[in-house]
Amino acid sequence: MFVKVCCIASHDEARLAVSAGASALGLVSAMPSGPGPIAEELIADIAARVAPPTETFLLTALTEAEAIAGQHRRCGTTALQLVDHVPETELIRLRRLVPGVRLVQVIHVQGEHSVEEARAAAPLVDTLLLDSGNPGLAVKELGGTGRVHDWTHSRQICESAGIPVLLAGGLHPGNARVAIEQVRPSGLDICSGLRTDGRLDPRKLSAFFQAIH
Repeated sequence: MFVKVCCIASHDEARLAVSAGASALGLVSAMPSGPGPIAEELIADIAARVAPPTETFLLTALTEAEAIAGQHRRCGTTALQLVDHVPETELIRLRRLVPGVRLVQVIHVQGEHSVEEARAAAPLVDTLLLDSGNPGLAVKELGGTGRVHDWTHSRQICESAGIPVLLAGGLHPGNARVAIEQVRPSGLDICSGLRTDGRLDPRKLSAFFQAIH
């Protein structure tokens, strides 16, 4: 099972997550709200020290291809996680600008319309990530909410997307196994469910991997 441990805030957290078995690390750049943003310089430094096969995801709230590509050049991660809606024309342009970089479009699952949104985005990216934000708020929620969304819609997306789908949103050691059984995603993405007082908790991390294996 592919597991991305998100909101990595330091080299120590990166080492802890990798040693526990993380397939990927999530590095959060500037966001309108939510936990975990760190400076681009630290993102680049962490990404440069993570050895394959562990992947590094840059979480970006930017929506224009040129700006996203510029941020990626500064940070040097192996994947780009697009936490806001990126228009089709920009996704096509971004693909040309960052060949070989995994493009991950986040879908904030809010109802049946999210299933259609996911199906429309799937041919243009490498991976979908289903989260529980609300981009429609005055101050956008683009991740890290700690909320579980309706997994019925998530299961529909997993069954019809035709590309890998990662599940996020309110996951923790106590519901990870149920999430896998009900949604059947390609992998899990977890942030707040592994933290105590804002810090990555080794005991929760160990419990999470024990639960999914």
